[in-house]
Amino acid sequence: MRAIWLREFGGPEVLVPGPAPDPVPGPGQVLIDVAHANITFIETQLRAGHPGPFRLTPPLIPGNGVGGMITAVGSDVDPALTGQRVVSATGGSGGYAERAAVDASATIAVPAGLALDEAVALLADGRTATMLIEAVGVRPGDRVLVEAAAGGVGSLLVQLAARAGARVIGAAGGRRKVDLLPGLGAELAVDYLLPQWAEQVRAAVGGVDVVLDGVGGSVARAAFELLPPGGRMVSFGLASGQWSPVSAEAATARQVTVVRPDVPPARLRAYTEQALADAAAGQLRPLIGQRFPLERAADAHAAIEARATVGKTLLDVA
Repeated sequence: MRAIWLREFGGPEVLVPGPAPDPVPGPGQVLIDVAHANITFIETQLRAGHPGPFRLTPPLIPGNGVGGMITAVGSDVDPALTGQRVVSATGGSGGYAERAAVDASATIAVPAGLALDEAVALLADGRTATMLIEAVGVRPGDRVLVEAAAGGVGSLLVQLAARAGARVIGAAGGRRKVDLLPGLGAELAVDYLLPQWAEQVRAAVGGVDVVLDGVGGSVARAAFELLPPGGRMVSFGLASGQWSPVSAEAATARQVTVVRPDVPPARLRAYTEQALADAAAGQLRPLIGQRFPLERAADAHAAIEARATVGKTLLDVA
């Protein structure tokens, strides 16, 4: 089968197309013919050799999220699963390939009426966005600031917060990204690359009640300063290259709650299922900003690292 190999840590160029043996589903596993592979920012960090949620030891096929059709099952797995459209995590590797063997328990059926590429786009980002909205307790009338609002997670957060009845302020880097935000449900859209962006927010809405921080660094610090006592803040990304510098002591002094979700695996699955159901019902729309053929995985990683992407980036395999 066709696959992408990571034989050493480094820049995007270390992702090299090449043949690989077809995987065989073992006990409790299924074989997926992959149509689309999910790419996350974390995967670009892992490829570079930075620490992350998975321990990678080259050589390997990277990729932790796929969508496609089950074409074979291992022992102790219901044969009726064959032919089902599913999305699934892979356990940290094996996703950038034409086929992937995964635990049957990790697969999630794609609802009828939902396109497979949209389901893959929601596999990780939909789960994260749904979890964050619940964790910070977005309420009708809340002024909610979403940073990195044109990204995969951020674009979903804008929609979910607006659906919850919040007044959404979207912050993104650059005019192209900012222009997308009103169409997602943002009442106000600002460019956080401009020096006075926080003052623009304060002048328009007087501050915010909730910060969903996907940028970190100085942007997170400026967003924190917009929160009054009783405000809530949660960080989900580091588009700036740095996590939020807001300390627990600073949050306590300001009477701001910094939310750090601690969610059991079963609940994470429920969040993914909820995001897929919302999308199938037309209540949530993943923003698939760019797609690359499997062989151009290196270009996809380079685009993400250059902050040249909007929404979700997918690898089209089939």
